[in-house]
Amino acid sequence: MKPNQFENELIALQNNMRNFAFSLTLNREDAEDLLQDTTLKVLDNREKFTKNVNFKGWVLTIMKNIFINNYRKIVRNQTVIDKTEDMYHLNLPQNSGFDSPEGYYSIGEINNNIESFPDEYRIPFSMHLQGYKYEEIAETMHLPIGTVKSRIFLARKRLQQQLKDYRD
Repeated sequence: MKPNQFENELIALQNNMRNFAFSLTLNREDAEDLLQDTTLKVLDNREKFTKNVNFKGWVLTIMKNIFINNYRKIVRNQTVIDKTEDMYHLNLPQNSGFDSPEGYYSIGEINNNIESFPDEYRIPFSMHLQGYKYEEIAETMHLPIGTVKSRIFLARKRLQQQLKDYRD
């Protein structure tokens, strides 16, 4: 493809590229930036284009790849890396707590109420809170999975009932 023909075809695709960029970004300014980045990348890589390839598809694929790479870069830059000794502690600001049980009750009150449950409810509920899956709890306690789910549900309801007076 001749240099002028290549540039003319690229110019002819600008409206299609702009529409595709907007469909990816959902923002006019970001779409214009993506259009500009794609145009520059296409011009820089014109020697990689072969005649038997669909030009429009080639250009829009470049645009999509630029969008994906930019998105990944943004996500990577927003990732929080915990550099504390305790690898399970995140250095994030703590929530106000109004949407969580801790916002209404102290952890001690919650734990005391859970400890007051009979073992048949306390053990599966505590394991569930610690992150065990239903299957793991059922296997550990030698119970059917339905029984485990039922006991966890009933323990949760009992805890809500015991703590409802604190909320008002």
